[in-house]
Amino acid sequence: MSAVAATTATAHRFDASLPPAARPLAMLRTADIAARLRAAVSSGAGAVGAHCIHELWMRGEFPANIEAALAALWQSAAASIPEWLPMRYVQWLATAYEVALNFGAARRGRCNVYLVLLDCSDRNRGPYGVYVGMSRYAPAQRFDQHKAGIHAAGSVLRRGIEVLTGPTLHLQQIARPQALRIETQLAEALRDAGLIVEGGH
Repeated sequence: MSAVAATTATAHRFDASLPPAARPLAMLRTADIAARLRAAVSSGAGAVGAHCIHELWMRGEFPANIEAALAALWQSAAASIPEWLPMRYVQWLATAYEVALNFGAARRGRCNVYLVLLDCSDRNRGPYGVYVGMSRYAPAQRFDQHKAGIHAAGSVLRRGIEVLTGPTLHLQQIARPQALRIETQLAEALRDAGLIVEGGH
């Protein structure tokens, strides 16, 4: 390998365990990310592929391209895809990240703020909305409780599709008073950003 090639390869290495909000591929050209995505799909590297898709998504890549990339990665690497990568294209995902990153908690605790993707295809502003919740249970566990009818919010019971883990990864294991405040304020902020929002109370 030439010195230039070695330097390029080193520059393109990244820690695939980083959270999506870190955007470790932000400095790469779109063509380089697309090439890396193809390699990740081919080799079944779910975490690498997830970061590639996420970066393209945040850059406003065509929905059809994101949907195709999601389908290919889930088919080739489902077992290694991090939980923060959604299973379907959501038009406002970048907005959800942008809004959620405005909130933070100084104190650690046992509560988690979470988002659930809602099926709002029967509404004029659909096809998707979001439920904002807070719980001492892990988001995935709380989602399963909603769907089983255990202290369920009607909107999640009827319309819940999946947990949108990524935007609120930094709002896990926080103190209850802060979680309660953020739950309400995050719902209001997402609503102000134009999303269909349920919960947040």
